[in-house]
Amino acid sequence: MDNNQKKRKQSNFIIQGSILAIASIVVRVIGMLYRVPLTNILGNEGNGIYSNAYEIYSILLLISSYSLPLAVSKLVSATIAKGQYRNAYRYFKRAFLFAFIVGASVGILTYFCADFFAGTLLKSPLSAYALRVLAPCIFIVAILGVFRGYFQGLGTTIPTAVSQIVEGIVNAVVSVVAAKILFDIGLKSVERADELSVAYAAAGGTLGTTMGALSGLVILIFIFWMYHRVVKRSLKRDKTGVLDSNGEIYKLLLVTIIPVILSTAVYNISNVIDQGIFNNLLLGQGYTSRQYNTMWGSFSGRYRLLTNVPIAIASALSVSAIPSITAARVSGDRNGMLQKIQDSVRFTMVLTIPCAVGLTVLAGPILRLLWHSGNEEAEIMLTVGSISVVLYGLSTLTNGILQGIDRMRIPVRNALISLILHLILLVVLLQIFKTGIYAVVFSNIFFAALMCFLNGTAIRKESGYRQELKKTFILPALASLIMGVILLAIRFGLNGLIGEKPATVLALPVAAVSYFISLIKLGGVNEEELKRFPKGAILVKTAKKLHLM
Repeated sequence: MDNNQKKRKQSNFIIQGSILAIASIVVRVIGMLYRVPLTNILGNEGNGIYSNAYEIYSILLLISSYSLPLAVSKLVSATIAKGQYRNAYRYFKRAFLFAFIVGASVGILTYFCADFFAGTLLKSPLSAYALRVLAPCIFIVAILGVFRGYFQGLGTTIPTAVSQIVEGIVNAVVSVVAAKILFDIGLKSVERADELSVAYAAAGGTLGTTMGALSGLVILIFIFWMYHRVVKRSLKRDKTGVLDSNGEIYKLLLVTIIPVILSTAVYNISNVIDQGIFNNLLLGQGYTSRQYNTMWGSFSGRYRLLTNVPIAIASALSVSAIPSITAARVSGDRNGMLQKIQDSVRFTMVLTIPCAVGLTVLAGPILRLLWHSGNEEAEIMLTVGSISVVLYGLSTLTNGILQGIDRMRIPVRNALISLILHLILLVVLLQIFKTGIYAVVFSNIFFAALMCFLNGTAIRKESGYRQELKKTFILPALASLIMGVILLAIRFGLNGLIGEKPATVLALPVAAVSYFISLIKLGGVNEEELKRFPKGAILVKTAKKLHLM
């Protein structure tokens, strides 16, 4: 393979990751925007009820089918790297059957055990309404994940990106409309109108999740139907004659899926365990369910909602990196594999570090801009906890890198170690220091930081990768610091002149431009690297017109 081909493959890897990152950001922004009116309907208590149901749903999804896109993409990309197009298609079909059975089983279990999960485990019985609405979504997402994994394994993230955006739009519209309608229905209840109105509204909010997933699945089925001719032509190109048996396929699927499920589940189960510990300990301290649901609603509906937007970048890059790194490893291209690791880490840091600084500096103004009212708890959480954007972004990506280099058990081990120490810290902060909801923020930061350290050590040991520091961490941090100073000047210099909200709106594009200029002038990115960013050619052209490079 000549240098031009290598560069094209490397560029394609970043482009595919960028497409998915942009789609993920768009979806997160849509999610953030619709959560504003949804939060206004639900209130903090309703947000807590909604969050309780969603956390249970998330962990059941993780256990059943969340890992399917990653596992399918990894197996499909590995077989295609060997020219085994027929095997790749067989993996898709067998994964589809697996998803159908497991997704249906867990969906049925969720529906009939909703009262136990919500009432017994999380001490939030009103969340059972919303959890039952989410039950069919587990089955839908399982099927959806197989289609997404197949396309990603083929080297294209466009179908996933399109389906995610459609899913996000439908979710937003249905969630708000259904929440409002069901809230009004709950108010008409003869008994417990206050409680039932927010419980019904939370169920309406989760209806958007289910309908959004269904719309995304319809879109992917249509794309797959349109793409089927290309698939048939690729099957004819397969001259290897290699066809794995059904037993071998299911064995490889399970060997791949189980470690991914474990690592992803352990990595994400902390949210459910955190909420269970938080609710139970505060209940023991004399708080009512309404009080701790309100606190958790502020955490999940505002702090975590905002920090999750930039974290989506790392998740998207992880999805793109795994099949790409796997293909490089299978084909024996060690240098290409190491380059992909470096590019994905750098790209993640270049984008998440300024996001963390921006959220820290503009925590209060952004919250008041979106929700039209102050929330002291959420502002403090966002100010001190925005570093989680960088840490969760990097830990998510390094999980994917380890899976891509076929070290599937290591993320499980690291996540278990981090989870145990994280939970000890959470209990200490809640029970001894009585720090309330801030205990969850601090313990989550600790969890992500420990994951970064353990995963980074493992990647270095298993692949020989040596992390470059200056252009990956130091220069983006310096550029972000310059941006933060400019944001502070705008915040305190213009608030009195034009008002806080107009000043905040003005500050956001100024932040992006100032960071872009600072990063280039500090030497944090060169022309070739900038071209691999989303709309890189336009960015290079703009930089040259401004005499920045």
